[in-house]
Amino acid sequence: MSWGCGLQSVIEKLGKYRSRRRWWRRWVKRSAVAIVLRERDGQTQVLMIKRAERVGDPWSGHMAFPGGRMDPGDRTGLRTAMRETHEEIGIQLEKAGSCIGRLSDIVSRPHSGRRPMVVTPYVFHLHTPVGIETNHEVAEALWVPMTYLQALENRQTMQFRRAGVSMDLPCYDFQGKRIWGMSLRMLDELMALIQS
Repeated sequence: MSWGCGLQSVIEKLGKYRSRRRWWRRWVKRSAVAIVLRERDGQTQVLMIKRAERVGDPWSGHMAFPGGRMDPGDRTGLRTAMRETHEEIGIQLEKAGSCIGRLSDIVSRPHSGRRPMVVTPYVFHLHTPVGIETNHEVAEALWVPMTYLQALENRQTMQFRRAGVSMDLPCYDFQGKRIWGMSLRMLDELMALIQS
């Protein structure tokens, strides 16, 4: 499927998709993110943010989706994704869009403590044009065409070092910004689903 065909196929496939859910997620720290899609000029685009540079933040400066940790007042991961999106980039998803599905839980390596964190991605479709107002946690927000991510020639590799070990990881370089790691895993799952 070409991403230029519109969002209807995305909505239909996500409606039937059974994402992998970690049954033990209720007993660990949880986060949720919003993968926000829109159609512009016949092309599907995904909203990404560049996190602000902050000392002590393990995701400082990374390309990501709006989202964050579940607060005690958040009854669901979906609520977390919506609240965090409003806080970080000013979009009220309950008014400007709708949730069209979720992707599989991802287990994040802990940066502090021994227990992992489970991150749940929720996919939204915007049906209303929105303005973006970033807060102090976000350096920049941009729309990435899904056709760019779908084109194999845009896929690259990067060298990543951790604890003295070096490894090559897949990535994209979009307008000088590197998309990799958990965000890329989420995008890969979404693209594989739609192209199946």
